[in-house]
Amino acid sequence: MLNASQSTFKKSLKIAFKLSLPVLMGYWFLGITYGVLAESMGYSYWYPLSMAVFIFSGSAEFLGLGMLAANFNPLAAASMALVVGARHLFYGVSMLDRYKGMGWRKPFLIFWLTDETFAVNYNAREATATEMLLVSFLDYFYWISGGFMGYMFGSLLKFDIHGLEFVVTAMFTAIFMDQFLKEKELRPAWIGIGCTAVSLFVVGPQYFVIPAMIGILLMLTVFRKKLEPSYFEEVRK
Repeated sequence: MLNASQSTFKKSLKIAFKLSLPVLMGYWFLGITYGVLAESMGYSYWYPLSMAVFIFSGSAEFLGLGMLAANFNPLAAASMALVVGARHLFYGVSMLDRYKGMGWRKPFLIFWLTDETFAVNYNAREATATEMLLVSFLDYFYWISGGFMGYMFGSLLKFDIHGLEFVVTAMFTAIFMDQFLKEKELRPAWIGIGCTAVSLFVVGPQYFVIPAMIGILLMLTVFRKKLEPSYFEEVRK
């Protein structure tokens, strides 16, 4: 018989697994691609596995494989990692209220915060602290296991997995549309779409993310009083 705490944990794990299922598919495809690339470049399995465990940033890890093969330049590597990961500053600001009072969980929630984990935990308004922690851990596990499988079994794959990273884009689109259809106040969503489109047009697809986020933050700040107050109250819950 399970005691009360075990039963609660099992229930939270089940909820977290359902919430993280879209991330599972995306991370396994991308992780396998990452592992295959590392193996094809001749790295020992410790290299991609260590980067997955300690860096846990897909974009930085893909870049890291190339940096390790180039001339040693720690300053350039650090600068590139900072630019690639700068968008997480905005994720962190958005999660300040959600992660308040998390105690010992907070360091793990911060380290495990990725684009996809942010999207799931931010939109799971009714998720408990344990459920958000488990979502974050499961996403972490998916990425590591995907990279490991890609490295160990990549040479046995008989089909082309190039382009399967579209799964992550599809996941973000699905989450956005689900939230868009649920919300009564749609102006923040249109601000996000508009700023993203302008940034994409001005700076191109390679660098548009950070300017778009800065634009969204500024626009929401400027028009905060004109937007429905209940929207911001709901976000803070």
